[in-house]
Amino acid sequence: MAIAAAITLPLTTVNRHSLSYSSFSSFRFSSSFCLQSDTHQLVSISAVRKPSSRILASMSIEAPEKFSPDSFLDRRESGILHFVKYHGLGNDFILVDNRDSAEPKITPEQAVKLCDRNFGIGADGVIFAMPGINGTDYTMRIFNSDGSEPEMCGNGVRCFARFIAELENLQGKQSFTVHTGAGLIVPEIQEDGKVRVDMGEPILKGSDVPTKLPANKDQSVVKSKLDVDGITWNVTCVSMGNPHCVTFGTEVSQGLQVDELNLAEIGPKFEHHVMFPARTNTEFVQVFSPTHLKMRVWERGAGATLACGTGACAVVVAAVLEDRAGRSCTVDLPGGPLDIEWREEDNHIYMTGPAEVVFYGSIPL
Repeated sequence: MAIAAAITLPLTTVNRHSLSYSSFSSFRFSSSFCLQSDTHQLVSISAVRKPSSRILASMSIEAPEKFSPDSFLDRRESGILHFVKYHGLGNDFILVDNRDSAEPKITPEQAVKLCDRNFGIGADGVIFAMPGINGTDYTMRIFNSDGSEPEMCGNGVRCFARFIAELENLQGKQSFTVHTGAGLIVPEIQEDGKVRVDMGEPILKGSDVPTKLPANKDQSVVKSKLDVDGITWNVTCVSMGNPHCVTFGTEVSQGLQVDELNLAEIGPKFEHHVMFPARTNTEFVQVFSPTHLKMRVWERGAGATLACGTGACAVVVAAVLEDRAGRSCTVDLPGGPLDIEWREEDNHIYMTGPAEVVFYGSIPL
């Protein structure tokens, strides 16, 4: 898939960069630039040439006095995909306006290429804003960076909410209903710009998570033993519409130091463990206090990420079930903190955190 891109960064003085190159697979393009902290002006740029010296990549820069996201997102050129890149605590996504179709505008294979951090835009996934079904305002679908489609994504739904607000030009406190593979999700944009999301009720029945580990607390799997390469881990299994395996330590060492873990080595062993027929997300958790937890995550289909919203929700549920924490916690992730509350009144989990624009871009398909 040959790709050209026009990228606009949302800076104080917006700098617009358009770049084009012949083929993702035939060469590697790199550019370098620095932004002066006082003026936010782009001051240097470079492009790579092949040995033949023929320029395969080019970049042009212009700094318009005013950039309008509205006019950018309203563009409808044939064969061009306009997108906005967002991140929620570093968990980054390519957001696509797909409200005119119930089918995603790109394939899972194309999503893999776009998410590539060396030869693509770079992201943990592609999110599509689609028409609502079953009475909801919108539908959200996601392709992971490996092309798989998860049921839902907590950080992604916060980015989705901010994207919808921009598309619809919504101001102030707003909420709407979103259909996902995990069911109904209701995000609410707060006055401070953060997004509070009603994530619904956790699924605790082991067979529905799903896991093949036998239930040991009613129908749930709580602090159960899981052998991973000869090491026995204590795990609690929770679904937030997508499967999570939460661990606070091994049978020998109860207190994890999560920064010392080699996620790249151990994460895939949990994800593809035979006890998780749909694979699993895995959260490794350190407890600071009953209201303060720290986690690192290995996400199914994406690997180690800076944040996972559904994972943070699952962590608080697991912490409550194992009597390690209360129902309202701050969960520290590598990308920053999320506030999670598991309400006793309605059994729903509420997640609050930021979502921010990274840049606007266009690519030919």
